[in-house]
Amino acid sequence: MSLFEGDKSAQRLPVSLITGFLGSGKTTLLNRLLRHDDMKDSAVIINEYGEVSLDHLLVERVDGEVAVLASGCVCCTIRSDLEQTLRDLLVRRDRGEITPFRRILVETTGLADPAPIVQLLLNNPLVSHFLRLDTIVTTVDAVNASHQLDRQYEAVKQVALADRLLMTKRDLVEDIAALELRLRQINVGAGIETVDHGEIDPANLFGAGLIDPEKKIDVARWLNEHAFTEPHAHAGHSHRDHHAHHDHDHHDHDASIISFMLPFDEPLDWMDVTHWLAHLRSARGADLLRVKGILNLHGEAAPVVIHGVHHVFHPPVALAAWPDGDRRSRIVFITRGISRADVLELWQAVRAAA
Repeated sequence: MSLFEGDKSAQRLPVSLITGFLGSGKTTLLNRLLRHDDMKDSAVIINEYGEVSLDHLLVERVDGEVAVLASGCVCCTIRSDLEQTLRDLLVRRDRGEITPFRRILVETTGLADPAPIVQLLLNNPLVSHFLRLDTIVTTVDAVNASHQLDRQYEAVKQVALADRLLMTKRDLVEDIAALELRLRQINVGAGIETVDHGEIDPANLFGAGLIDPEKKIDVARWLNEHAFTEPHAHAGHSHRDHHAHHDHDHHDHDASIISFMLPFDEPLDWMDVTHWLAHLRSARGADLLRVKGILNLHGEAAPVVIHGVHHVFHPPVALAAWPDGDRRSRIVFITRGISRADVLELWQAVRAAA
């Protein structure tokens, strides 16, 4: 019998974040998404109605905080306590006071750090029992992104935490190769796609959570496919991080952001993993931008999933079965100034002390 909670994602509503720096096209994207028929059963949380151009979609104010859009979606504003906003939405849905919805979209401000919202969804029992983190979407302004990434750490953080990067205003830039390379260096695993005036098929945008109840599981998509191409790292052996050395013309904001994946061939001991991650969180939690992995553990017949942002980790979850023939443990790290060698050195120290 597994020591870990089984996955209950199918019972939880998916929550997706739409983030991106000022003027990068978040609201345009949101407007286009809400026009798709399969997005009509959505709840939308924005900062303030007056700050975004959704007014032409509003047809009925349910009260001072909730509106019903022409698309049929429910829309409300973020209050100072996002946890309370989410809980109120769920309560009102269950009471039949507002239109039923099957997903929640949260649009952040252009200067927002998405990490606190991710942490809320990962490990707040009053929220995570009902909701699950799905996709973090970041819009990137092809015209101004390089300047923003040079000067605003918030812009770098939004790119680093993303599952999907959507490049906007592509038609105004002749060559995006340098920007795309820079985005890859900050976040090796996020899918990058160009969007024209926010138009994208929602089916290709969402469903980046580890479990998609309808598609079952796509570990490669969740962990990120690109990280799998890195050199094989056996447990206890370090490799130079290929993404640690960036273009020297870039400012320090993103020069220290590193993405790498550690695979382990042999089953791991859960106590060793626990101590390892606890030491990392204690010593460098502020620099652990995102950690996610699937583990092959001694005594567990099926894989166990871990997922964290900074100091906050979701309780480990046992999957029903391995999704494919690959039984390796695979852990993706997106860090600020913590190298692959640093992480493996701590792993070796934990193993030696065991």
